[in-house]
Amino acid sequence: MEVRVLLLGLVLVWLAAKVAGEGMERLGQTAVLGELLAGVVIGPSGLGLVHETRVIHALAELGVLILLFEVGLESDVGELLRAGLQAMLVALVGVAVPFALGYGFMWSLGHHDLVGVFVGSALTATSVGITARVLADLDRLRDAAARVVLGAAVVDDVLGLIILAVVTGVAQTGSISMASVGWLTAKAGLFLAVALVVGIRSAGVLVGWIGRMKSRGSLIVYTAAFTLALAAVADLVGLATIIGAFAAGLLLATTERREHIEERIKPVADLLVPVFFVTIGMKVQPALLNPFGGTAQLGLVIVLTVIAVASKLTAGLAVYQRGIRRWPVGVGMVPRGEVGLIFAGAGLSAGLIAADLYAALVLVVMLTTFVAPPWLRALYGTPPGDRAP
Repeated sequence: MEVRVLLLGLVLVWLAAKVAGEGMERLGQTAVLGELLAGVVIGPSGLGLVHETRVIHALAELGVLILLFEVGLESDVGELLRAGLQAMLVALVGVAVPFALGYGFMWSLGHHDLVGVFVGSALTATSVGITARVLADLDRLRDAAARVVLGAAVVDDVLGLIILAVVTGVAQTGSISMASVGWLTAKAGLFLAVALVVGIRSAGVLVGWIGRMKSRGSLIVYTAAFTLALAAVADLVGLATIIGAFAAGLLLATTERREHIEERIKPVADLLVPVFFVTIGMKVQPALLNPFGGTAQLGLVIVLTVIAVASKLTAGLAVYQRGIRRWPVGVGMVPRGEVGLIFAGAGLSAGLIAADLYAALVLVVMLTTFVAPPWLRALYGTPPGDRAP
């Protein structure tokens, strides 16, 4: 009985994810939004067709590790280092302002400091994948503003992962102190630095050794084992497992087998990553957003969405180089996408944010992801010129 329920649950999760994702793609949006909506519809608060069992939860956890591995694999350590002062400045503003406004708003509502920290952290994220996809569709990847926003988004991702490691560690201790935050920040940075320094020298040797293997599937199996091993090491030293998965992707991106690894990992990601996004949607309780109920959160959603959009637009003000349009930079930083969802899920799992606040955060992530693509299309459909916010 339990096996049949599990199998039918996975069938529904995959089919719902693909159908809803296809619908969103045809509407010019990202498939992630469809997968989230699919989770809301088929989950306990929707039609009640699927519940998150331990097996589905485990598959979702593997999915988020594969997702962050892909983010690391698609990143370039050299580009990250060459992002330049302009992209770095945009990234810093794009992290500091959303965090400060998100934390300040939750503090003004009387929430605990840890709640404010998690909400502020969730708003710092930027989805480089969504912005890059839109710019590629518009054939604008070589545009000066596109180079700045993509470089800033990569830096933003790294800063966001370090922030996630810090706030997750703070959640475990249950308190905030400058000493604990400083130690966790140093530990996250040290882990990435050691992983890169040691790993870059050994990753090529490892991949070369794997290339001599004769058995089928050696590359993908050893790649997955390497990723999970680094994730386990990250967990062992008190960091989020996704930090290790991201580091594994960064390391293997420096090898000559990068394209082969990317080709092999995609089918695995196609199976597991949608499970993660669907389970994220399944945790949303739409009734908590009922404006006529006692736990109405629509006002909170509206304010947080305004903060989320406006705070990223201020990143455009950090553009000081001539010939770079500020509006595309600011708008390109708006979508939160999968990284924002990871923050929201981590906050719920740690017990720091309640179900109603979690639902509000997921909706904010979805709204920012919806608004950015058409906005970028509108900006690039007009004559060039600097349109400072």
